[in-house]
Amino acid sequence: MARRKRTDNTRNPSGVGSFYYSEKDGYYHARVTVGIRDDGTPDRRHVMRKNEADAHEAYRKLLDMRDKGTVRKPGRPWKVKDWLTHWVENIAAPTVRRNTLVGYRAAVYGYLIPGIGAHRLDRLQPEHLESLYRKLATTTGKHGKTLRPATIHQAHRTVRTALGEAVRRGHLTGNPAQVARPPRVPDEEITPFTKEEAQQILKACHSRRNGARFILALTLGLRKGEALGLQWRDIDYEGRTITVRRSLQPVKWQHGCSENDPCGRRHAGHCPQRHGGGVIAQEVKSRAGRRTVGVPAQVVATLREHEHNQQLERAQAGDLWHDEDWVFTNRLGRPVHPRSDHKEWKDLLNDAGVRDARLHDARHTAATMLLVLGVPSRAVMDVMGWSHIGMTTRYQHITSELSTSIADKMGGLFWPGEDGDADHGSAD
Repeated sequence: MARRKRTDNTRNPSGVGSFYYSEKDGYYHARVTVGIRDDGTPDRRHVMRKNEADAHEAYRKLLDMRDKGTVRKPGRPWKVKDWLTHWVENIAAPTVRRNTLVGYRAAVYGYLIPGIGAHRLDRLQPEHLESLYRKLATTTGKHGKTLRPATIHQAHRTVRTALGEAVRRGHLTGNPAQVARPPRVPDEEITPFTKEEAQQILKACHSRRNGARFILALTLGLRKGEALGLQWRDIDYEGRTITVRRSLQPVKWQHGCSENDPCGRRHAGHCPQRHGGGVIAQEVKSRAGRRTVGVPAQVVATLREHEHNQQLERAQAGDLWHDEDWVFTNRLGRPVHPRSDHKEWKDLLNDAGVRDARLHDARHTAATMLLVLGVPSRAVMDVMGWSHIGMTTRYQHITSELSTSIADKMGGLFWPGEDGDADHGSAD
C-alpha cells in the first residue's frame, strides 16, 4: 500500500487528534487527547503501528473509546491481586459493616486472589471467572467437603462489587463479573411452622428464661440481631410498640499471645489473652430496618413479666450485674451471644415437641401468618423491615391451611349454599 502524505500547511480538525507517518522509525503514529490528568495536564494517548491500515484502526478505536468515556485511566495497569487487596482494605474496610468486611476478606484472600490474582485487571475475562467457579466447585474445604454453591456465589458477588468500583474509577472499561455466569444456588426448602406448631412453641416459651425473645421472633418476625439488640428504652408499653434501632452482631476473638510465646490454642476464643471478640451493637442495615412495630397486648403482658423477672435477677446478682439496659441478657446483665441464643432455640423446640428448624424460619412463619391474616403487602414490608416488595415472595409461603381456605372460598363462589361433600354430578 502506498503511503499517503498530508498536504503541506494543513492539520486535522480540532478534537480528532493527529495521524502521521514518521520517516525516522518507519511507523504510523496517532495521538489523541482523551481527557485531563489528575495534575491538570492533557491526557494524550499514543498508538503506533507498522501498517497504515492497522494504525488507522487503532486510531479510530481510540477516538471511539474517548467519545464513549471508556478509556482506561493512565498509568501502569493493575494486577487483579493488587486491585482486590486495595479495594478490600482501603475502599471497603472504612465503609462497610464489620461482618460484611469479614465475608469480603474471606472471598478475596481465600478464593479470588489465589484463583485469578495474576491476571492484569484490564485483561480479565468472564471466562476466567467462570473457570474459577468450576474449579472452586470441586475444591474441598477444611472439613473435606466441597464448597457449597452459596459460598462460590458469595465470591462472585464480591468480585462483581470490587470490579464495579474499578469501572467507576476508570481502571476498567467494563465489568467482566457482570457477564460471567455464577453457579446456580439451589432453592432452599423452607416450611414455616403451622399455627399448631407455633402455639406449642409459644406455650413452651412461658416456662423458659428469655422465652419472650422467641415470642417476638414468631409474632413480629424480628431478626436475631434485632431482638438481641433491643433495649428497654425501645419498648413503649402504653403505645404498645417496639422500635428497632440496632442489631447485635458477633465478633470473632483475636489471639492476644505473641508469636514468640504462643498459647498453643487453635481457636483464638480459647486464648487466655484473647481480645476484640464477643458482640457489638450496630445500627440496622437500612432505613426500612429502623422501624416501629405494633405489639399484641398478649406480648406486652409477656414483656412486663420478663422485665419483672429480670429485676429479680438483678437484685440477686448485686454488684456483679452489668446495667446496660438490654432487654435480653445473661444472668449478669450482659447481652446474649448469638451462639447461646441458637442453643436456647434448639432446646426450646425440643421442649415444645416440634420438628427441628432454623431460628430464621420463625421469621418466615411471622411473614406467612400476616399473609393468612390478609395484611396488605405494603404494611407487611413495614412490619418486617423490608426495602423491596419482592421480599414478600421469599418469606411468605402458601400453607396447607391457606390452600384449603382458598379452595373453600372458591367452592363457595361457584356453588353457593352447597356442602363441599355433596355429589355434584352422576355418571348415570
